[in-house]
Amino acid sequence: MEMREKETTLYLGPQHPGITGNMMVKLKVAGDTITKATTHVGYLHRGFEKLMERRNWLQSFTIVCRICVPEPDPNEENFSRAVEEIEGREVPERAKWIRVLVLELARLASYMLWYGGQNGSGGMYTVGQWSVGDRNYILDLFEKLTGGRVYHMYIWPGGVRRDLPEGFADEVLRTMDYLEKRFDEYDKVMFDNTIFQKRAQGVGYIDPAKAVEWGVVGPPLRGAGIASDVRKDDPYEIYDKLDFNIGLAHDSDVWSRALVRKQEVRESIKIIRQVIEKMPGGEYYNKIPNPMKWTIPKGDAFVKTESARGEFGFYVASDGSNKPRRVHVKGPAYVHGVTLLENLLVGENIADVSFIMNSLGTCPPEIER
Repeated sequence: MEMREKETTLYLGPQHPGITGNMMVKLKVAGDTITKATTHVGYLHRGFEKLMERRNWLQSFTIVCRICVPEPDPNEENFSRAVEEIEGREVPERAKWIRVLVLELARLASYMLWYGGQNGSGGMYTVGQWSVGDRNYILDLFEKLTGGRVYHMYIWPGGVRRDLPEGFADEVLRTMDYLEKRFDEYDKVMFDNTIFQKRAQGVGYIDPAKAVEWGVVGPPLRGAGIASDVRKDDPYEIYDKLDFNIGLAHDSDVWSRALVRKQEVRESIKIIRQVIEKMPGGEYYNKIPNPMKWTIPKGDAFVKTESARGEFGFYVASDGSNKPRRVHVKGPAYVHGVTLLENLLVGENIADVSFIMNSLGTCPPEIER
């Protein structure tokens, strides 16, 4: 008589090391092998887009950063640029350079959080402790620039909220010098580590054709050998004036996605150095009218930016009043955390669930928005 393995239901989350936020995955397993995965959200907050449609333009700006807590700045930039496009408001050249500086610092901070999660979910805690500690140096910069460590509310319509403080550029460069050396140490402990190599290579494979069909973006797409990056494909702010490469790998597994991020942290440092060196003087803000009376002409706009997790898009429509008529956010988390994850986990070992999830860069609040 043929013996069949009993199928068991397991619940991973809503808090676990595989993801930055509260999200649960319901797993059906036969032995150690996953036979079905179902994503469950609803443990955080929701309704951001509708909340924005009931607030004036500047009040709405304070909501967007909550859409992805570990990396809020691309949301601020997207919303601001959409409003500017509808209104026809010019942004001072210096403000565009400062925006890119903030976006790349945010990318570094987000990738360092990924270092911690990827290593922690694989049981390799040394790099995780290093990276989360070193990330604080970037948060120190944000605190000096914006007054906040996590939520910055700094990039807003018309430019940025304040100019760079005295000595800030030099402090940024000192921090980049330190991080460059630290990333070399991370590589020795992480990428040269046989345990990480065996855990990551061949695990969490994404078929490149399916990646395109499902709308996968960011490091998971570039890890599948597809060179797609909004900063290159559809440049915004001043990215077309900068010299940088995008990370690329070809095996489409956890290892390849890690290699992409390994390359991109160094490219972000390269970008930051260029911004500091070439940043022009002048105004940093084209002042908006009284926020309580500020109206935007009728029209709509769709803009997108390249976050650490991939392409992030904002559609904003105005009916000519003092608040948005419609806001819709299109980010990578829904595809990566639902469509991709539910398909990707089938056939994998339960020990690799958190490991795979972290490699996808999902941000649960974006799904629940």
